[in-house]
Amino acid sequence: MEVLDIKDIALKQKHIDLGAKMVPFAGFNMPLQYTGLTEEHLNVRNNVGVFDVSHMGEFMVRGEGALELIQRITSNDASVLTPGKVQYSCMPNYDGGIVDDLLVYMLDENEYMLVVNGANLDKDWNWLVKHNTSNVEIEDLSSSISLLAVQGPNAQKMLAPLTNLDLDMVYYTVQRGIFAGVDNVIISSTGYTGAGGFEIYFDNKDAETIWNAVQEAGKAVNMKMAGLACRDTLRLEMGFCLYGNDINDTTSPIEAGLGWITKFTKDFVNSDNLKKQKEEGVTRKLVGFELLERGIPRHDYEIVDADGNNIGIVTSGTMAPSLNKAIGMGYVKKEYAKLDSEIYISIRDKGIKAKVVKMPFYKG
Repeated sequence: MEVLDIKDIALKQKHIDLGAKMVPFAGFNMPLQYTGLTEEHLNVRNNVGVFDVSHMGEFMVRGEGALELIQRITSNDASVLTPGKVQYSCMPNYDGGIVDDLLVYMLDENEYMLVVNGANLDKDWNWLVKHNTSNVEIEDLSSSISLLAVQGPNAQKMLAPLTNLDLDMVYYTVQRGIFAGVDNVIISSTGYTGAGGFEIYFDNKDAETIWNAVQEAGKAVNMKMAGLACRDTLRLEMGFCLYGNDINDTTSPIEAGLGWITKFTKDFVNSDNLKKQKEEGVTRKLVGFELLERGIPRHDYEIVDADGNNIGIVTSGTMAPSLNKAIGMGYVKKEYAKLDSEIYISIRDKGIKAKVVKMPFYKG
């Protein structure tokens, strides 16, 4: 039996010292939770929490041809970016599915950073290398960069004393500067929780310095650490897709409701087929739903009609801490994708009534 090599993040011992429950996730030892999912979730919504998400991957793309390479492999139009702007996008494959979803950061003229999912690091890097036919300068910095996400309405108040950068940042922007006395720190405002906040990218060698500064600054606002468990419930309340659940190698961006990041003003990998799909329509769609009866939907549960016929599958589901109701996302046949459509989630061989609702579930 193959033993998978589980990697450690730079701040692993800090999390253990704080009593975090560590679990293997995306090939790394990661903090799942500290005091409990619900408490951590609500603290991020109402105050501020800090996540270590150092499992994410960072690829630098620099120099002449950088934009052309990014344009070819991603679905969104990166030509509209200017330095300091960030874009959500995906990398389509040749079979109608998605290699990964990612963030494209324009740091400077001809300098971009691609932030990808930790579970897809090798796959994404190989895809980038394969399509780099013009010898653009690319570099995988994933193993040398740590990443903290400081999320919640008090994030700006907490972090402002640590930097002279203006943290009154528009959503999906990025800047570089001095943070906690460390130079060349990247700070962005892309958020995966719907609670506002920042992502802080820094070299592993500076991890302890920045960790200590963040912990100290957190005391003034009663910051609490937050684990990956509540990160998942927070993103689901916002209807954000999670790769491996709601999108994967076999789901098309059109089916997944990601037509808004699929721009046919340019040619990119499989763009002709995706354009045809958009014009002709799809047979299934990713929808949000809420349960009308007791039960909790889970990944891979069957979605059925009133007669018990299969009409789809649950991709994500939970009891939403901010809403106190069971919610989920899943693919259903297009005729069941309209708002208020009645569907049933098969839980322990019983059809639990649900209805299709507009996302985000949490309106803030």
